[in-house]
Amino acid sequence: MNFKNAKRIETPLRREVIASLRAGDWVLLSGVIYTARDQAHRRMVETMVAGKALPVSLLGQVIYYCGPTPARPGRVIGSAGPTTSSRMDKYLEPILGLGVLATMGKGERSKEAKALFQRYDALYLVSIGGAGAYLSERIKRAKVAAWPDLGAEAVHELEVEDFPALVAYDGQGGDYFEKIMKRNADRSVRATKER
Repeated sequence: MNFKNAKRIETPLRREVIASLRAGDWVLLSGVIYTARDQAHRRMVETMVAGKALPVSLLGQVIYYCGPTPARPGRVIGSAGPTTSSRMDKYLEPILGLGVLATMGKGERSKEAKALFQRYDALYLVSIGGAGAYLSERIKRAKVAAWPDLGAEAVHELEVEDFPALVAYDGQGGDYFEKIMKRNADRSVRATKER
């Protein structure tokens, strides 16, 4: 894959970096990111409601909706592709409230989730669905960071290098999915007129 025009960014993210990115930009992430799926999100919210501290600081971090598979011998991690993001929408506001500046997965989000990214000036990134083996090559180190009893749904700390993602929603309300739908509709109209 060719990401020559992608913007290289490091984690933890900084507000000025978030402000410079727009829906449709490709980025290459380097640094630490954290995985969390449904069960880890539920556990995070329960921990917050109980007034307890989370086992990891998520300030300025990226949460990757992924449940990595076990590593084969000699590998850092198994397949590490994104899961469907909309399943985490019900947990999004408390997670962004912790200072998370980006979440990453696949697929569109609800209208409410999109509004939350704008309200919290955060990003929604999409990674490459169906490319878990390719993405695992961008992971240089992996360890369970919290709740090992959740198995693949535990929070994993991943050190990534040039991990590719597309900005789907930016902090200004930009929506890559809407851009694509509009562009396709415009093409369809032009094609109809040319017949």
